[in-house]
Amino acid sequence: MALEFRDCNVVVTGGTGALGAAVVGALLVAGATCYVPYYVDEEERNFPHRTHARVKLIPGANLSSQTVVSRLYEGLPRLWASIHLAGGFMAAPVAETDEAELMSVVRTNLITCFLCCAAAVRGIRRGGGGGGRIVNVAARQALEPRLGAGAAAYAASKAGVASLTQSLAAEVVAEGILVNAVAPSVIDTEANRNAMPTADYALWPKVDEIAAVICRLASSENRITSGAVIPLYGRA
Repeated sequence: MALEFRDCNVVVTGGTGALGAAVVGALLVAGATCYVPYYVDEEERNFPHRTHARVKLIPGANLSSQTVVSRLYEGLPRLWASIHLAGGFMAAPVAETDEAELMSVVRTNLITCFLCCAAAVRGIRRGGGGGGRIVNVAARQALEPRLGAGAAAYAASKAGVASLTQSLAAEVVAEGILVNAVAPSVIDTEANRNAMPTADYALWPKVDEIAAVICRLASSENRITSGAVIPLYGRA
């Protein structure tokens, strides 16, 4: 069954990235209007959906600022879903990670997600009831922490996203707001291929495959799944 997002307003943070472009593309096909905050101008210039009539790009979006995030969501029309893809990877041994680096990856992954979740709940509530959807992105290391060896700060930040997802889901499920996350392994993107040129890319989950799961969780077709952190590992 095709997903239906007609007349639905959806926020996609990190929407100008590789996975984000796939998610926005799938949402547009399903009829959604997508609000895409971005911070890096180069990503916006390379974003394939930048001229689409139902894409609303929001520049200067520092999602680690509560003021910026609150203003962004307060300026939106009735919100159905918020999908939080913004984040980043950092690899370094614990003994070689300083406080500034730790706080940077926590801010990039956990704090941005937390602030956007909070603002999304308020935005969905302002819509007058009827529920809504939130989808976050954790990582395989969040579910299998031993795989975070050499990238413990990143693993911890994504574990925080997984925990936040489950806690928030329990808070708001009675309102019809369903909150879930996906936990990919290494995603098959150009950047990851360049970083790992000898890897077997056929084993990695593809952006369109992950996007399909995210959009299903964000749709009205999802009526019962909440509090899940879904492994998307491909064949790795």
